[in-house]
Amino acid sequence: MRPLQGLRVLDFSTLLPGPLASLLLAEAGADVVKIERPGTGEDMRGYEPRWGHDSVNFAMLNRGKKSLALDLKLDSDRAVLAPLLESADIVLEQFRPGVMQRLGLDYTTVSKINPKLIYCSITGYGQSGPKRDVAGHDLNYIGDTGLLSLSMGTPQVPVIPPALVADIAGGAYPAVMNILLALEERRAIGKGRHLDIAMTDNLFTFMYWAMGSGLVTRKWPGNGTDLVTGGTPRYRLYPTQDGRFVAAAPIEQKFWDLFCDLIGLQQHYRDDTIDPSATVRQVTTIISSRPSQHWRDSFAGCDCCCSIVATLEEALADPHFVARGVFSHLVTNEAGQTLKALPVPIDAGFRGDAGQPLAAPILGGFTTEPSGSGDKAVL
Repeated sequence: MRPLQGLRVLDFSTLLPGPLASLLLAEAGADVVKIERPGTGEDMRGYEPRWGHDSVNFAMLNRGKKSLALDLKLDSDRAVLAPLLESADIVLEQFRPGVMQRLGLDYTTVSKINPKLIYCSITGYGQSGPKRDVAGHDLNYIGDTGLLSLSMGTPQVPVIPPALVADIAGGAYPAVMNILLALEERRAIGKGRHLDIAMTDNLFTFMYWAMGSGLVTRKWPGNGTDLVTGGTPRYRLYPTQDGRFVAAAPIEQKFWDLFCDLIGLQQHYRDDTIDPSATVRQVTTIISSRPSQHWRDSFAGCDCCCSIVATLEEALADPHFVARGVFSHLVTNEAGQTLKALPVPIDAGFRGDAGQPLAAPILGGFTTEPSGSGDKAVL
């Protein structure tokens, strides 16, 4: 018995935050039905690169789900939703505030026919507040909350973070967390609720250290000036002779002392409180004088919190991750091709595919899926 087996999710969302949230629910056993527009389906299907008929992004994020193609502007298509809404456990939507209300599918309306429904809305700025109707993407959200200002490179070389922090850590993960809390509450009181997941609200958690420092000292961290953003010699990227990087994080004194011994840092520079910039320059000179393999060998077996930055290709082949089965799940497409499935933070014991490849849904496939009783559609 998988933890969420027997629960049905109606997913109206597109692109990343909502689909990733429903993927996590599906991996834990929930029956997820994607509601997509007829003809083209959701936008992610058309992204590049393609993998078969749809994009590989879509395949990764929608593994094991079903698809129901409906034009939500048509009364006849919305009527098809009625029995699903009556029996669903969770609704997930990602429209701007007010859109579902105009369609007659908002929480106030649907909860009248299904009081036990857990209705989760994911938006950039939430269901209320002056910015509720403002359009944005991940870069806007991390910019508006001050997160980007803490580490964004230089004016000459501005750096865009490689991870979609707001979409995933501010949207998908909090959505699942709160859905699970709401399920537990429903078990106790027999009633659902509306969840207002604002990606921007949830980004401030990641700046606990910056907020604490600023609120207490009134000295607010700047761009790359603090402990974990490269403001000290003990938490930095140092280039090697062959163009790779050492990820050096010997924050604690015992790790710093060992690091200094391993690289042969002169005694004068080891007290990095005297002239941090001078220490950074000297460590940079030393690290850049040798190739990455030299430093890889030097750090091997030594507890100094230092490593060589891996490429994604290298990480996927890392014996550690392979041994842990991180990439043991598979996704397949309509041509029977398979790829490593997207690793998700669901314990392997909760996932029921047993290593069998699972496909993303064919657009509208749920409308013609036969049931055990021979009906034309499973609704």
